[in-house]
Amino acid sequence: MIARVLIIAGSDSGGGAGIQADIKAVTMLGGHAMTAITAITAQNTTGVQGVHPIPTDMVIAQIDSVVADIGVDAVKIGMIGSAETAAAVAERLTQPDLAQAAVVFDPVMVATSGSVLADDATIAAFKALLDRAMVATPNLPELEALGGEEAVLAHGCSLLVKGGHAEGETVIDRLYETGEGEVARWEAPRIDTTSTHGTGCTLASAIATGLAQGMPLEPAAARARDFVRLALLDAPGLGSGHGPMGQQMVRNDGLFTGPALNQITLPANDYAVSVAFYKQLGLTQIVDSPDNGYARFEAANGVTLSIHVGDGTAGGATTYLESGALDAWVAYLARRGVQFEQMPKDEGWGWREARLADPAGNRLCLYQAGEYRRYPPWRI
Repeated sequence: MIARVLIIAGSDSGGGAGIQADIKAVTMLGGHAMTAITAITAQNTTGVQGVHPIPTDMVIAQIDSVVADIGVDAVKIGMIGSAETAAAVAERLTQPDLAQAAVVFDPVMVATSGSVLADDATIAAFKALLDRAMVATPNLPELEALGGEEAVLAHGCSLLVKGGHAEGETVIDRLYETGEGEVARWEAPRIDTTSTHGTGCTLASAIATGLAQGMPLEPAAARARDFVRLALLDAPGLGSGHGPMGQQMVRNDGLFTGPALNQITLPANDYAVSVAFYKQLGLTQIVDSPDNGYARFEAANGVTLSIHVGDGTAGGATTYLESGALDAWVAYLARRGVQFEQMPKDEGWGWREARLADPAGNRLCLYQAGEYRRYPPWRI
């Protein structure tokens, strides 16, 4: 069954953080996102212009609604809205229908822009949520407001201390367990970007998705960190302040624990001719190393294909390139001189395929699968 993640958090009208970032992260990692919205904000990349808390009984009603019908494997808590809502949510999470759900608590207090999102009474009420959480994910200022590492661990939850607010060119994140101290740490170069709005929300939701999928906490946190870093690198550069991340651009790079096809290298005879051919097919060249006879191209879904002059004998394999508009793609290429061995044809297994060879003789199949991509009739 698909992992079911309930997000209890505020809405960000700018789409960079809060519920909007949470849904993107859960969806891109293969989970089903459900929401209980605690507050509506008027917000963009420069700051928060207004906050409207949702009444506590309506927050609980949202939780009750999805739990009763869909069920919940993990819960991510972000902006909570008020002390009353924090207490009510903490109590609701102890009831039998949510008792087995893993809870990730991101104690949101201040937005990336500096706007305050939790008053002193609400922060004081966080203690009840820490009692129920499996892991808390504060940044350094939030950790200080909660009383430090020992104060958080005293509630019995694990603690992921995020190092993004520290100084230096290296970001260090640390995972602590009650009674064991630091059990894991990750160090990585700081990414130089202003598109950091929603990093905490995204990280916590990504962890919750991993837990909902049955991953242990440490690998779930490691995958979530990779997801956040890729989303920072792929940020779209929107807005004039702290812009949104690029969750929607994260592909399969580094996010699988098992084998996942990401790259194929094909032998080539003539570097320039092969490069021109694959660019003509519509792939984007991302590595150009003629001295080494090596070029790499990226497809629309993030998978890459390389050619390497002198690396093996051409013609021994077939590479498949997918299109949702095969006939138009093939007609476009044919008008520009590309020779096809087989024009688009419906095959018995449900795919529509065209066939050709590249300049080195490697065989290519251009295909359109549609709904049969994963569920062909013979398999069903």
